[in-house]
Amino acid sequence: MTDKNLHTKRLAWIKTGVFFLALLPLIKLVIGACLDALGANPIEKITRTTGYWTLTLLLVSLTATPLRLLFKWNWPIRIRRMLGLFAFFYGSLHFLTYLVLDQFFDWSAIAADIVKRPYITVGFPAFVLMIPLALTSTDRMIKRLGGKRWRWLHRLVYLSAIGGVVHYAWLVKKDLTNPLIFAVLLAVLFGIRILYRSIGSMKPVFTPVKRKTSHTDR
Repeated sequence: MTDKNLHTKRLAWIKTGVFFLALLPLIKLVIGACLDALGANPIEKITRTTGYWTLTLLLVSLTATPLRLLFKWNWPIRIRRMLGLFAFFYGSLHFLTYLVLDQFFDWSAIAADIVKRPYITVGFPAFVLMIPLALTSTDRMIKRLGGKRWRWLHRLVYLSAIGGVVHYAWLVKKDLTNPLIFAVLLAVLFGIRILYRSIGSMKPVFTPVKRKTSHTDR
């Protein structure tokens, strides 16, 4: 499936479907909160759910380039921005849940957590690294930075993803099944990129001059 045979209307449907699928975790949380069905510890439920989907959507957004390299599919690139912004959205909810509901803006306790708890020590900068990525995701910022500098900046997503996986692994401690799955998927995605780069066939995904404005392209 390439951009040539992917009809614009079908792509619009895919974008719409992805948008509502990405909203489902939030909708489920809201319904659960309204029905008082978030379990014995609602704050922990919200924290873990938003964290899980932050990492999930971040990794899904990172599949766009490997899919292009392996199958010559360019259309995932066109929904990557939306996936990345949803990852940032859930990451923000994850952080705000900790800041507001868990710590009640107790900045001294938060600072102590960052120092003492390794999963927060890693998780906090992993989230912070997502902020410049979200802020520079607009077409205006892409043009302002230029393609080369924009690509260099957005390589921070790799550090953020690695930090997210480590954060998750140190958080759960005992059952490492899900963190290991994320780690393996991330390693595979990186491996494909490195393999193609090493054989010199990995071309820049972003071409700012030739392409028309699109709300999902990077």
